[in-house]
Amino acid sequence: MRLFTLIRIFALISACFWETQAMATDGLITIKSSFGPQDTMTRLETEVKAKGLTVFAHVDHAAGAAAVGMTLRPTDLLIFGNAKGGTPLMQQAQTIGIDLPLKALVWQDEQGATWLSYNDPAYLGGRHGVGEPARTAIGAMTAALHAIATKATAP
Repeated sequence: MRLFTLIRIFALISACFWETQAMATDGLITIKSSFGPQDTMTRLETEVKAKGLTVFAHVDHAAGAAAVGMTLRPTDLLIFGNAKGGTPLMQQAQTIGIDLPLKALVWQDEQGATWLSYNDPAYLGGRHGVGEPARTAIGAMTAALHAIATKATAP
């Protein structure tokens, strides 16, 4: 448990020093995008696929709202991952399957800024009590998500 606390602290410190504006709250990492919602989602999906991950679903919440006669600023969810990365975590604690596969949300705030949010893998590991054997998988997921998010949001 102590290791995951250290990983969370490192992730939070890293977020503070990123070139892009970022927030980390309760296991959610949020990065400001230099692009609009559609371009950010396209860049995100392209980068996810470039990393060899599988896109399982794309949920356009704004389109869902429009379908029932309601409005919602752009809010798109991408669900992605692979069994090689997630299985070691589920071998340690099957309940982490509720938080896997990975998800990233591209959304637009009331001022028109675009953001990309995703769950911090270290937070998820701590939430589900995965142990030392899953440390490598958590580290790989953390690094991959950081790289994907940075490429999707930075010019």
